[in-house]
Amino acid sequence: MTLISPLEDLQENTLRAIPGCLRRLEYVARLRDKEGSYGHWGLVRVYGDRSAAKALSQAHRDVLSQILSTPLRNLVRDAEQSGELTGVPPGAYLERLSAGGPDLLPESPGAGSVRHLNSVLHALSSLLKNQIPDASPPA
Repeated sequence: MTLISPLEDLQENTLRAIPGCLRRLEYVARLRDKEGSYGHWGLVRVYGDRSAAKALSQAHRDVLSQILSTPLRNLVRDAEQSGELTGVPPGAYLERLSAGGPDLLPESPGAGSVRHLNSVLHALSSLLKNQIPDASPPA
């Protein structure tokens, strides 16, 4: 049996199963309570409170960093897929995500992260609203 860290376990067995970095951000953010503590029953059971919380906090930072470094065209596809999987139009999905506000962010996310994420979500929303349907004939 290969020993893996709590973070690797979380990434390989939980986050990998969630399609799209926007949905992964939403998932990890929901694991935090109002006091800022993370909770994940399986990780806590296997690794203990402190190790699980540390892994969840790091995963939250990693997912945010991934979103902030992903090209907008890729995030548009991610938003479209996320909306489809949740059964809402992509614009409505982004509105719901944006409504999460500061709860989407990990604790002490770093200088500019709040504004950067807000601008990315706003840009995605605008791009989706102003998308021009593909005018090329089907192949």
